[in-house]
Amino acid sequence: MSNQTSSNLPNKAVILARGLGTRMRKAVEESQLDEKQAAVADTGIKALIPIDRPFLDYVMSALADAGYEKICLVIGPDHDAIRDYYGNQVELDRLSIDFAVQEEPRGTADAVLAAEAFADGDPVAVLNSDNYYPVEALRGMRETGGAAIGLFDSDAMMQENELSEERLRAFCVAEVEDGYLKGLLEKPSEEIWNALVKPIWISMNCWQLPASIFDACKAIDPSPRGELELPDAVYHTIREFGVRYQAVTVDASVLDMTCREDIARVTRQLTGTEVQL
Repeated sequence: MSNQTSSNLPNKAVILARGLGTRMRKAVEESQLDEKQAAVADTGIKALIPIDRPFLDYVMSALADAGYEKICLVIGPDHDAIRDYYGNQVELDRLSIDFAVQEEPRGTADAVLAAEAFADGDPVAVLNSDNYYPVEALRGMRETGGAAIGLFDSDAMMQENELSEERLRAFCVAEVEDGYLKGLLEKPSEEIWNALVKPIWISMNCWQLPASIFDACKAIDPSPRGELELPDAVYHTIREFGVRYQAVTVDASVLDMTCREDIARVTRQLTGTEVQL
């Protein structure tokens, strides 16, 4: 039985917060962090980097603004700080928060699979814990009522988020045809990037996924890196189940909190943003 809202739009979101934070833990000389930010960065738990309040609060508030009501945080078995804060400390008015444990860091598809019980047969949005996504993208995905991917204009990412072209090429570029996802190009070379026709749509792991994604996550083989990758599971739903992913293209930027050098910029851009969970 479906647990969707009366509007029949999806209302569940899964946030992948299991990452090891290797790059965040790496110290740099000019990171411009205050004492509290540096202390959390040392743990590698990017979701809890304080910007007046934990960074993940902003991410979840945007989800609530977009109409999502139920959140599942996929965490590691030793992420007691996240469980304690969101399970015991934070005040919730608009959201309910559950937890799923990914025992080993076996890839993004394995992380999604950890949330299968939370989904309970319903579709789910899936996004990263270290990215702040614009509400218009999250709302746009939800309002498709089906499978969708949020995509972001490369020029907006460079101008609004102050990211270099080299940094953008570390992400995936989406190929869109007739308003739907056709394919993903991972980490394009400079030569390939320069040959792309604008607008160039960047994928930042922002999805509205069908319930069949869990069967796909179980069916795929590990990638050459030895991990179960979410894009492989998405392709499986396309090939085997005939799912089509509507491209929700947004002329706006995603705030990326990958490493210490990002914290000062993200702090500057989020300061003053209203948060209500």
